Amino acid sequence: MKIKYVLLLIALLSLPLSALAHDDALTVSSEDIDVTSGGQGYQSYIAYPTDAGSYPAVVLIHSFRGLQQGYRDMTDEFAAEGFVVLAIGWQTFERSPSDALVEQLLLDSIAYLSARDDVDPMRIGLTGFCAGGRYTMLFMPQIDAFGAGVAWYGFPNSGDPATPADLVDELDAPMLIIHGTADRPSPIASIYAYATALGDAGADFELKVYANEPHSFMLEDGDLSRDDVANDAFEEMVTFFRRKLA
Repeated sequence: MKIKYVLLLIALLSLPLSALAHDDALTVSSEDIDVTSGGQGYQSYIAYPTDAGSYPAVVLIHSFRGLQQGYRDMTDEFAAEGFVVLAIGWQTFERSPSDALVEQLLLDSIAYLSARDDVDPMRIGLTGFCAGGRYTMLFMPQIDAFGAGVAWYGFPNSGDPATPADLVDELDAPMLIIHGTADRPSPIASIYAYATALGDAGADFELKVYANEPHSFMLEDGDLSRDDVANDAFEEMVTFFRRKLA
């Protein structure tokens, strides 16, 4: 019995997040692409359902550590839930580009997605992790084309010339914030203060906090985590976008 249990556990851990949550995941295709912005081609990654249709789309912004394999796997599994997902390589030319440069890349990513036959241009969302979480918090109030956003362990008080906390009055689209209480680079106290400011501003937001989870808990050594928290957090993101990009 012990051997059978171990084999079953290994099999479950090898399944993608979407397969653990659903039996009806779509077949997807994925490829490396360039998103042109400012006359340069940003090395990015896209995944999309193979069945014909018009799907909601999400722009995914990876962390400061780059477009690691874990983000590619997440992009694939996210697409299997019925989304066209574009993971933009925002560090292709600079490790720390200006906020203005990232904003233009996001606008050009929206244009790229909107021109695709399989994307409904009225249903485009934004999600990001770590530095990408900050970008999500920062640009959701500034780019009207994003209908919803999910910010993972971001930095609400970082930025130049503006921080996300400076823009709480301008957030018109719904946003989900996902964070861990053991996050040292971005302490949970700053997230609670940011959430309080959003609430005072009447913003449409949700906050999901995971006890004792550290910064960047969705990836382990560059690979996608398969533990219960990661599975639950992934499902929170998918469900939020399904509700808000309906």
